[in-house]
Amino acid sequence: MFAVGLKDVIDIILVALLLYYIYKLMRQTRALNIFYGVLLFIVFWIVVAKVLEMKLIGSILDQVVSVGAIAFIVLFQEEIRHFFYRLGTRQEGHRIVRFFRGDRRRGLNNEYRHSHDDIIPIVLACLNMSKQRVGALIVMQNDLPLNDFVRTGELIDAKISQRLIENIFFKNSPLHDGAMVISENKVTAAACILPISHDLDIPKDFGLRHRAAKGISNETDALAVVVSEETGNITVAWNNQFHSHITAEELETLLMKGRF
Repeated sequence: MFAVGLKDVIDIILVALLLYYIYKLMRQTRALNIFYGVLLFIVFWIVVAKVLEMKLIGSILDQVVSVGAIAFIVLFQEEIRHFFYRLGTRQEGHRIVRFFRGDRRRGLNNEYRHSHDDIIPIVLACLNMSKQRVGALIVMQNDLPLNDFVRTGELIDAKISQRLIENIFFKNSPLHDGAMVISENKVTAAACILPISHDLDIPKDFGLRHRAAKGISNETDALAVVVSEETGNITVAWNNQFHSHITAEELETLLMKGRF
């Protein structure tokens, strides 16, 4: 009989949470089937070597596992990098930091953060581009800096205005491809390159702009607004979730509750 104590229960819970977090991360990539295979191999190794105590095959599997750690890093190097990036920058961690430093600001579900003068140019530009079927991708920085993504585009550092936004995303504009980044109530950069989400749950009628919006909302706490070139629909991506077919009023409410 196994003696299970409180420490063992905590150990099991922590391992289960870690596996669940890794599963959620892998589900957004094409490496999910490899993760399943590795998980099944680990279960088989534990049963054979630790539970049934088969010495011969157990010793062979022990050697495979010791070498397999290097193979695991090679197979999942991109996912491991992404895992530690999210672990260090995900929104929940920054909420804890803000709590201890006395900052009580929260997410999009609380009080308003901006006046109409800050938001109306963005809303009107998105509404006008929606009517004209002009594709656009606008990213609003929150607490996490977007310097790495800003450096991939063209620096602008201009006051937010409806005309500026529409001119940047005009089809013949050299800056219309890529994302516009807005931070500290300024248009910081345009034509920025964002990470692409490979989440299989993304609707098939969503294009590359939507996948880029999902990618940036997955890696940071930024809010991304997408205007579809095909349908004219306005979609907001935040906290790795889509808010589709939103109206101008709904867009204004979401932006006013942000912190960009």
